[in-house]
Amino acid sequence: MSNSASDGSSQQTPESEKLDLSTKLAFGAGDLGTAITAMIGISYLSPFLTDVAGLNPQLAGQTQLVGKVWDAVNDPMVGVLSDRTQTQQGRRYPWMIWGAIPFGVFFFLQWIVPHFSNNENANQWGLFWYYTAISILFNTFYTIVNLPYTALTAELTQDYDERTSLNGFRFTFSIGGSILALVIGLVISFVIPSNRSQQFLLLGAICAIISVLPVYWCVWGTKKRAQAVAKLHPQTEQTVSIPLLQQLKIAFTNRPFLFVVGIYLCSWLAVQLTAGIIPYFVTSWMRLPQWHISLVLLAVQGTAMSMLFVWSAISRRYGKQAVYFMGMSVWMIAQSGLFFVQPGQVVLMYVLAVLAGFGVSTAYLVPWSMLPDVIELDELNTGQRREGIFYSFIVFVQKICLGIAVNVVLQRLGTAGYIKPTNEIPIPIQPDSVLEVIRFSIGPIPAIALISGLVLTYFYPLTREMHAQILLKLKERQK
Repeated sequence: MSNSASDGSSQQTPESEKLDLSTKLAFGAGDLGTAITAMIGISYLSPFLTDVAGLNPQLAGQTQLVGKVWDAVNDPMVGVLSDRTQTQQGRRYPWMIWGAIPFGVFFFLQWIVPHFSNNENANQWGLFWYYTAISILFNTFYTIVNLPYTALTAELTQDYDERTSLNGFRFTFSIGGSILALVIGLVISFVIPSNRSQQFLLLGAICAIISVLPVYWCVWGTKKRAQAVAKLHPQTEQTVSIPLLQQLKIAFTNRPFLFVVGIYLCSWLAVQLTAGIIPYFVTSWMRLPQWHISLVLLAVQGTAMSMLFVWSAISRRYGKQAVYFMGMSVWMIAQSGLFFVQPGQVVLMYVLAVLAGFGVSTAYLVPWSMLPDVIELDELNTGQRREGIFYSFIVFVQKICLGIAVNVVLQRLGTAGYIKPTNEIPIPIQPDSVLEVIRFSIGPIPAIALISGLVLTYFYPLTREMHAQILLKLKERQK
């Protein structure tokens, strides 16, 4: 890799679209904190709400649905506002700087169990409104930090392969953050083996502190590069003048963008639905102690991280679509196998978790590497850079669908008769109806989503050659 921007002078005048190692590391660090909170949330929030806070599964599903719907709604708002922000620090950085600390505070507040009343029904609704309010506030600041950060990808380089490399660093930190969060959870479960309420409270406090600091590393380590690119490509910092409704209309007419939305949605529906149901699968179906939850998730995430740069290298040779096909094919085998695995087949369960990591890695890498290419096509068509609206809309769709999916699963668990664990019976025997919901949620449903993603990837129209032509036309226009 050429490191033509490795010294201070080249940072000021980036003659090459190549990025130096320090810039890539700083950019990758920006996803560390949000990855930690996202992994803890998707893996542990549902069992925390149902088993520790004492919410019934239906209300636990509804509070997460409200939070995710609001999280989705505020994405376009922050995206459009960041596109229109004008400061000496650029369009994205003020949002990250001022949002980081509230982001950590409200994450921690999710893991407190308040008591409102001795009346069970009143306490249920008190808990529901508390966790709903905290969820809305946390998701607001999650978006304020994360959305401007993701939009930086298209503003640091215009090189097709360099963006894949940049996202490789990003998701190395992202998966690394997920692994770190799971390791912390595993250690805490051994240090405080008998009190789950204290386990979650300590986990929330440690992860909240760790999550805030990398945001400032990202700002400090990438701002000079972004400012230098803005001087070389002034269009990257121009505010967007197109009205919001017209922006959405233009986005909907961008055919490659709609494909990327579908690919991302299918991939991450499978990722997060699987991560959300694994705690119930491990304890209720496999009948294993709770510390196996962290180990299974570590097997998936560890494999995913180790494969990121392998897939990135294969992508440079064969293209993003080929990488997606390879990873998804292995992943579908793993998801199908988890449906058929039986209690006692612990080794097979871990083997399938490792295989799933091969596909999860491409779900991180490929859709986010495609999106900046789509933004260049939009710039060619409209004459304006609109990273915020594109990044926000793709996340908007994903969060709406994820919120609905998690809510439906928890509703079905509640309706099927899910039995809450107690101190006397930490792993209760669940009825067959509950076990059926768990198995279908970890097997056939994610597999269907993955097949849909493969179909969309096959027909994705924006190739490496087409992207090169787009960049050539943009350079001719700038001259």
